[in-house]
Amino acid sequence: MTDSRYFDLGGAWSLSSEGQPSGLTIMLPGDVHSALQAQDVIPDPYFGRNEADVQWVAHRDWVMARSVTIDKADIGGFWYLDLDFVDTVATIRINGTVVLEADSCFRRYRPDVSRALKAGGNTIEVTLHSPISAGKAVYDSQPFEVPWLAMNCPVPYGNMLRKPQCHFGWDWNIALAPSGLYGTLALRRLGPARVELLTTRQIHHTSGAVDVEVSVTLFAIEPGFVPVQFEFNGEKVELNCHLNIGETRVRHTFSIARPKLWWPAGSGEQHLYPLNVIIPGETAGRQIGLRHIELVTDKDEVGHRFLFRINGREIFCKGANWIPADALFSRTSLAKTEALLQSAVDANMNMIRIWGGGFYEHDWFYDLCDRLGLLVWQDFMFACNLYPSTPDYLANVEKEVDYQVRRLSHHACLALWCGDNELVGALGWFEVSKNNRDRYLVSYDRLNRTIETSLKRADPEALWWPSSPSVGPLDFGDAWHADGSGDMHFWSVWHENKSFDHYRTVRPRFCSEFGFQSYTSNLLISRFADRKDINIASPVMEVHQKNAGGNERIAGTMFRYFRFPKDFSNFVYLSQIQQGLAIKTAVEYWRSLKPHCMGTIIWQLNDTWPVASWASLDYGGNWKAMHYQAARFFAPVALVGIPSTDGKTIEITMVNDLADNIEVNANFYTVALDGRRTPLRIARATCRPDKAMALASIAAADIPEGHLLFWDFRTSAGTEGRGHHVMTTYKALDLQPAGLGHTVSQQADGTYSISLSATGLALFILIEADCEGRFSDNAYDMLAGESRTIAFTPQQMGAAAKFTVRDLHTCQATE
Repeated sequence: MTDSRYFDLGGAWSLSSEGQPSGLTIMLPGDVHSALQAQDVIPDPYFGRNEADVQWVAHRDWVMARSVTIDKADIGGFWYLDLDFVDTVATIRINGTVVLEADSCFRRYRPDVSRALKAGGNTIEVTLHSPISAGKAVYDSQPFEVPWLAMNCPVPYGNMLRKPQCHFGWDWNIALAPSGLYGTLALRRLGPARVELLTTRQIHHTSGAVDVEVSVTLFAIEPGFVPVQFEFNGEKVELNCHLNIGETRVRHTFSIARPKLWWPAGSGEQHLYPLNVIIPGETAGRQIGLRHIELVTDKDEVGHRFLFRINGREIFCKGANWIPADALFSRTSLAKTEALLQSAVDANMNMIRIWGGGFYEHDWFYDLCDRLGLLVWQDFMFACNLYPSTPDYLANVEKEVDYQVRRLSHHACLALWCGDNELVGALGWFEVSKNNRDRYLVSYDRLNRTIETSLKRADPEALWWPSSPSVGPLDFGDAWHADGSGDMHFWSVWHENKSFDHYRTVRPRFCSEFGFQSYTSNLLISRFADRKDINIASPVMEVHQKNAGGNERIAGTMFRYFRFPKDFSNFVYLSQIQQGLAIKTAVEYWRSLKPHCMGTIIWQLNDTWPVASWASLDYGGNWKAMHYQAARFFAPVALVGIPSTDGKTIEITMVNDLADNIEVNANFYTVALDGRRTPLRIARATCRPDKAMALASIAAADIPEGHLLFWDFRTSAGTEGRGHHVMTTYKALDLQPAGLGHTVSQQADGTYSISLSATGLALFILIEADCEGRFSDNAYDMLAGESRTIAFTPQQMGAAAKFTVRDLHTCQATE
C-alpha cells in the first residue's frame, strides 16, 4: 500500500545474535531457523542427524531490525504496531524505546508507539528471547514444581510459555524450539477509528428464517462520529455512529427468510454469505455460513451420547487430527495447507480436530474449512503436560482465550471448543502429581475454569467440552478405557501392543484419537537419508522416529500378521499397508455401531517433517496407503465385514451416512490363493438414512481352508466397492505370483495412465512414483483376469515419472 498511514513491515530484516556472522537477514513473516539455513549458517535440520547440530539456535537471543521512514507531515496522530503470531517472548523497541514486551504466540498486540516515532528514519528492533531461557525463568518463579513431559519434549520448559508445545519436540516432531514472527506485521496510524473485533450471532427460527446479528467493535482515541456501512446478502445499511474514547460496539441485524444453509462435507452444500463492515480507511470482511449446531450428550441406557447435530440432523463425524503443517513456519504456505485439507475432504472426511499442542491457525485456515465443509474441533493450546496456575499466567490465558474466541467464533466450520488435550491424564504421569494429586488437580481446575469462563464471556453460545478425552464435565476419570460416555482416546493397540482385533472390544461414543504408525514413503526417505543410512536400525532412521520403541513395534506387528518383507523398500510398503489395516479395523467396526458411536477421528492427518508417524499423509502432502484406504472406509455408503466374537460368522453391515434410503446390491464369493473365484451368495437390501443395518451373515464354515471371503457391491447412490476378509492371518497364506503386469503412458495434459492386469490374486497393490503426485486410487486388490487403469497426476505437471508396483506376494517373495 502507498497509504502514508500504513507500513507493511513484511520483507527483509537484518538478523543478528552474539557471535554470529554479520550481514545476516531474515524474511518476515518467517522463522529464524529457516533464515539461518538459507544463508548456510546451519544445515537443513530435517536431513540426516542434523537436528542435533542445530540445537544451539534455540539457546540464543536473536535480534531483527529494519528502518521505516515517516514524512514530517505524517508524524502526528496515534500510531500503533499491529502484530499477531509473535513467537514468543519478545522485546520490541523503536528508536531504542521499548514499546512492547510480548509473551504469547496466541494473542494479538497493538501497542501505542506514537511517542517513540520521529520524522525521518525510525529503527524497529525485535529481540526474540531464547525460549529455553525464558521458559526457565517462569519455571523458577513457580510456587511449586510444574514438570513437563521430557519423553515428548526433549527441549525443556515449553509448558511455561504460551507457545506451541510441539515446538519443544513431540513423539512425531523434531525438537527445535523455533522463534519468529508468523502473522500480521504492520505499523499503522489510526484514522477516526479502527475495527477491533467483528463477530456474528445466528438466531435460527422454527419457520426456517435466520437472523444474523452483526457486532463490530471500534476503537478510537477521541469522541466523534463515523459512518459504519454493513453489507450482507446484497443488503446495505449505513449508520452514523457516535464514538467513545476506547471501544464502541455497533450492532445491526439482518434477516433471511429462506436461507441457504451450510452443511459439512458429504451432507450438503457449503453456502457462504459475504459480510462486509466498512468504515473510513478500513473494510473488514467475513464469509458467513448459516447453520445451527448442537452437542448432544443425552443420557441413555449405556451412559451419555456424544454427537453433533447440525441443522437438525445427527452427523457421523469422520476425520483426522490436525497438527501444524510444518515444524518451521517459513516452509508453510496457504497453498500447501489447502492441499492437505482438500486431501481430507477427498478421503470423505468431514471433521478435523486442531490438536492442543500446536497453533490456533491463521484466519485463512478456517476460511478454507468453511469452504471445504470441514467441521473443526478446536482444542485450546494445552497438551500432555502440567501447567502453571499463578495469577499472572491465568491472566495471560484469559486474554488469549478472549482474543481467539472472538476472532474465530463467526466460522461455520467451528463446531466445538475443547479445554485441552490429555491434561487430566497427565496428572498421573509425574511423580510429584501422583504423590500430591489434590494440589495438582486444583491447579488444573483453576486453569480449566479460567478457559471455560473466558470462553463463555466471549461467546456465551459456544459449545464447550472440558478436555479430550473426557467422560464429561467435572469427571476426572479414565477416558482412555471408558467407552460409555464422552469422547475417547483409544491407544491400547499401539501403545499397549494389543492386536488389531482389540479395536472391536470397545464401543466408543466418539473416538477422537486412535492411530497406528507407518514409515514415511520411500520417496521421502530418499530425500533425508543417504543411501548408506537406509536401514531400519540406522541412527538416521532412528532420529526420524520420535516415539520410543516405534520402529520395534512396527516390525513386531509385522511378525504377528505378515511374512517379513524381503528388503527395506518393501518394509516401508508393508508398514503402510499394516497401518491402513489397523485403522480400517477400528473405523469399520465403530461405524457399524452407529448411532451408538458417532465419530471416528484418526490420529493423525499430516506430518510436520519427514518422520515415521501415525499420519495418513506424508510430509508434503503425498497420500500414504492408509489415506487411499480411508477414502474407502470413510465412504458415505460402505459395506463392512465384522467377525463374530466366536469366529463362527462374518456379519456384513451396511453403513449409510446419507439422508436418503440407499439400496445395496452385494455379491459374495470365495477366492483361492491362485485367484480362482467360487460364488457364494447374492444379497440385496435397503439401508435407511443415517443408519447402520445388517445385510447378511456369512458362516465361516462356508469359506474353504486356504480361501478368502470377497464381496463386491453397488449402491443406488452410484457408488461401488470391494472388500475382503481373511479367516487367519496374512502370513498363513501361501500366496502365489499374481502375474501383475503394467504399462505406462503419459497423456497430453501431463498426467499418466498406468494400466495393470493380473493373472492371479494380488492383495494390497500399491503403485509408487519417484515424484510427488496423486493416484486416482491405490492400495487395492485385483483378482485373476482383471485389469484396471489408474491415473497419476504429478504435483509438478509435466514432470517425468517412473513407477514401481508392489503387492503382498512380491513384498515377501525371495525367489
